Amino acid sequence: MRINQLPVTVYKVQPSRFYLGSLRPASKGFTLIEVLIALTLLSIMVVLLFTTLKICADSWEKGENKINDVNQIAVVYNFFQHHLATAKPLSTSNAEGEKTLSFQGQIQSLQFVSSFPASAGKLGLQLFTIKLLEDDNDQYIYVSLVPFATLSEDEEPAKKEEVTLISHVSTFKLSYFGSDDIVSEGAWADEWVNKETLPKLVKINITLANGMFWPEMIFDLKVNGVEENNGPAPNIIDNSQDISEPEAVE
Repeated sequence: MRINQLPVTVYKVQPSRFYLGSLRPASKGFTLIEVLIALTLLSIMVVLLFTTLKICADSWEKGENKINDVNQIAVVYNFFQHHLATAKPLSTSNAEGEKTLSFQGQIQSLQFVSSFPASAGKLGLQLFTIKLLEDDNDQYIYVSLVPFATLSEDEEPAKKEEVTLISHVSTFKLSYFGSDDIVSEGAWADEWVNKETLPKLVKINITLANGMFWPEMIFDLKVNGVEENNGPAPNIIDNSQDISEPEAVE
């Protein structure tokens, strides 16, 4: 039996040039040079940003320090203006009855009697002592005060109050202008010790360790002369007579 054979056409399949991945657009990445350039630009921007912030912070700090320095000058000036300018010409008496003016000034120390304003809450006269002291390689202006009042022998002296007026002081110098009598014109001196009257002017020069400029301060003492006491009191301070006290500035 003969089977009819149909002609078979053989087709040769060529490999396709199109793949599944070619149906999507090819993804494009960054080259190494582009990444390095981007990182360099980012670093420059960060450095500029932090530099600007540091400049702003330094300017702010300098402004704050300047304000603190100005406030410090104002505090010191107001202290001397309120108390030193209204110093009282009171005298003290020792056991032998010798009278000494309470105002005793040297080139780096000063003692005087003055009062606080009513708002300070301290009544009565106070004996101020101002000195330049040194501690741990740092110099500072020290202020102590005790009540200036007549005490009996049975009473204990009042507690001394101490405070640092200003720290980091390089130089502290006091000068006094006046004369021993009302006839002489007077002159500047580095000491005012064992005098009978108050000086007319007191000049204060302060220099800080940081080199900051401090203006020269000159104060006119509003009260002059000496107050006579009724009688001696051994080793105590006597202010028994009434004194014309100028109104203290707050």
